[in-house]
Amino acid sequence: QVQFVESGGGLVQPGGSLRLSCAASGIIFSSHGMGWYRQVPGKQRELVARITTGGSTYYADSAKGRFTISRDNAKNTVYLQMHNLRREDTAVYYCNPGPGSPWYGYWGQGTQVTVSS
Repeated sequence: QVQFVESGGGLVQPGGSLRLSCAASGIIFSSHGMGWYRQVPGKQRELVARITTGGSTYYADSAKGRFTISRDNAKNTVYLQMHNLRREDTAVYYCNPGPGSPWYGYWGQGTQVTVSS
């Protein structure tokens, strides 16, 4: 059974930091690039960051310089370290291998990140 279980979200003040984790199961994790996505009510889910099987990374402009994506293939886990959080980062964050993967339709419950004073 394919599962992506996100954790690590919470309430943080502007300028604060959070580290999100996503544990994958049911897939050969090391064979897939992984992405972090986020969604706010009424808007489309958007890609925040992505890491390839070889460790190359991509960041949305909104995440550059503040977020770092990493992966631990031994733990089947992908991480998103977020610094200098802004109110506009408030969203539910999800991980997924992304378009082109047979698992693109498998979405976890996400983890809520709320940036507020």
